[in-house]
Parts: sequence; C-alpha cells; structure tokens
Amino acid sequence: MQDSLKITDLSVQVESKLVVDEISLTVNPGEVHAIMGPNGSGKSSLALALMGHPAYRVVNGQVMMGSSDLLSLKPNERVKKGLFLSFQNPVAVPGVSLGQLAWSSYRSIAGESKVEVRDFYTQLKKQAKSLGLKEEMLNRFVNESFSGGEKKKAEMLLLLNLAPKFVIFDEIDSGLDVDTLKIVAKTINGLVKQRTGVILITHNQKILRYVKPNFVHILKAGKIVRTGGHELASEIEERGYVKI
Repeated sequence: MQDSLKITDLSVQVESKLVVDEISLTVNPGEVHAIMGPNGSGKSSLALALMGHPAYRVVNGQVMMGSSDLLSLKPNERVKKGLFLSFQNPVAVPGVSLGQLAWSSYRSIAGESKVEVRDFYTQLKKQAKSLGLKEEMLNRFVNESFSGGEKKKAEMLLLLNLAPKFVIFDEIDSGLDVDTLKIVAKTINGLVKQRTGVILITHNQKILRYVKPNFVHILKAGKIVRTGGHELASEIEERGYVKI
C-alpha cells in the first residue's frame, strides 16, 4: 500500500510572523487537493515550509509520508523520499543546461542506476516532446531567456523525470496561455492516474477547469477556513473570498 502525505497541526513562522496556522491535511495517492485563497493567505508559505525552506520555521505540528518524518529531513532528502515542489517563479541556473540538470537530479535520486546516459536522454526527449518543448531546449541554460510557458514546461519535465510520490504545484497556471495550460493539465492528470498525490495551489479557477480536485481547501490568514469539493471552487468564482 502506497504511503499518504499527512500534515497535522502545522504552524509556520517567517521571522516573528505566523504565516501558517495549525493546518491539517491528508493527501492520499491519486488525490488532488486544491488550495485556494486570496493573496497573502499563506498558500506559498505552506508549500515552501513543506519543502524545508530555511526562512520558514516550523513552530508546531508534524508532516509524515508513511513512517517518514519529513520535518526531520533536509530539502534534498525530502525530494529523495518523493516530494516535489513546482515553484511559482522558477529561477535561472546559469551555466547548467536543462538536460544536465535533469540528469544530475535523476542521478541524485536514483543513485547508481542501470540507466545509461544515452537511454536517459532518449526518454527525456520523449517527455519534452509530450510537453511541447523543442529538443533544443535541453541544451539551453535552465530558465535563461525562457518564456513563462517554457519555464513551467521545464518544471514539468524535471518532475516527470523524477517520478515523485507527491507534487506541490504553486500557481502552475499563473501567466499561461490556454494551450500551455491544457498541456500542463494533461500532464497533471496523467500523474494522478499513476497514483501521484497532488497539492494544487491556485487563486483562481483556470486550471480547475481541466484538473478536477477531490477536495478544495480555502485558506485565510494561514488557516483552512473551509473544505469542500469542486463545487466550492465554483462558489468562490461566483462570490469571491470575502463571503467565505
């Protein structure tokens, strides 16, 4: 039986400010949990804390993946356990090509793998094609002069390459045209079919037209104030966050 990601009473501070306040959430394999809320509600803070960003200090709570206490692990160790964060604003990595980053990331997780470099790149090219990324992108420095859509597709490529158990998407739909959004959504739905658990952070309905969440959680001031199904996202679109 595959492990669940269980967040219990998680509270997080940045300097002296409480940005996540006693959040509890369980993501089972193959589930999609959408986290919505107005700007500044703590959505990205939750994502960064789960990945172990040093500026986000956990002051209470527990995060477990099966029997593994993720809060006791360094960020790279959390990745090895199967947790992946797709950043809202992916940074450039000068001097490192996308293909090189994919290979080194894969090796850091797989260790001494039997996969030959040639076979790895053959598979990587197939994955890039499925995302609408030109093969030449693999030779370009990561996110240098990439368009917004190319940055998000590059994140998806690295994700597919690592095959994590759980993925946190931090506003993956931000700034995407409809064609790129559909490609990203198709990839997410493919991951879900493979029993990957998904936390989908967004502040609008765009991506939820193509990826149907099992649960929708509304954050305000770092707290989950309401949980429901997909209909809750529709209610937000009609009424906004003020009346929730």
